[in-house]
Amino acid sequence: MRILVANRGEIACRVFRTAARLGHQSAAVFTEPDRGALHTRSADVAVAIGSYLDADQVIAAARRVSADAIHPGYGFLSENPDFAQAVIDAGLLWIGPTPASIRAMALKVEAKALAERAGVPLLTSGTDRFPVLVKASAGGGGKGMRRVDDPADLEEAVAAAKREAASAFGDDTVFIERYLEHARHVEVQVFGDTHGNVVHLFERECSIQRRHQKVVEESPSPGVTPELREQMTSAAVSLAREIGYVGAGTVEFMVAGDEFFFLEMNTRLQVEHPVTEAIT
Repeated sequence: MRILVANRGEIACRVFRTAARLGHQSAAVFTEPDRGALHTRSADVAVAIGSYLDADQVIAAARRVSADAIHPGYGFLSENPDFAQAVIDAGLLWIGPTPASIRAMALKVEAKALAERAGVPLLTSGTDRFPVLVKASAGGGGKGMRRVDDPADLEEAVAAAKREAASAFGDDTVFIERYLEHARHVEVQVFGDTHGNVVHLFERECSIQRRHQKVVEESPSPGVTPELREQMTSAAVSLAREIGYVGAGTVEFMVAGDEFFFLEMNTRLQVEHPVTEAIT
């Protein structure tokens, strides 16, 4: 089998190494600035493209080198359900979650509804008590997010969050949920296969952040008891089963004391995955 990685840098090199260890060939795509990059030189074959974000060019490159499969890596097109579907429609093997799973978790409002159906605890919505958090449904990385401590500031915060969400994500849908003071941010790594099996590979603590971007990840979490770990990992597996998840994914939670609440699911391999590799 020849696997094309629709990515660059570290993740492309890591997939190439794994492919070689499993007896498969690898194919790289590269833009002009990456012509001499390590990932370009590490694959069995390499194809020039104009942009890593151009799905048609990536699929055309796969055809050009007779690739059998495409691995998206992380970033770029990795959470684009239309790209995943286009790969499948082209008769190639998509190494990642199904397009339906990606779509299911793409918007936080819909994702919360699915999490509730899977029995995963959710933060209460509404404005019956403050502080609250206004969040963009299509958001990430802290964009379209506003903390509100005073009910008098809510209307302005919602308007500002909607403007930022529309600009960043092309979708101004926002929702409101209870803000947790002094909470921890903990994520659970899950894997699913094409036979309906789902497992977890424990948790990663990612509370040390700057501007809602993770800075330090560690595992196991120093703030999670064995009982809480069992509850969280079971919830993560339940959600992955609910959406028929395939491949690597991460279910994120907010943790306060002995309670935990669903935050979001990343339907891709994460850059933080080596932390999990180091302990499993």
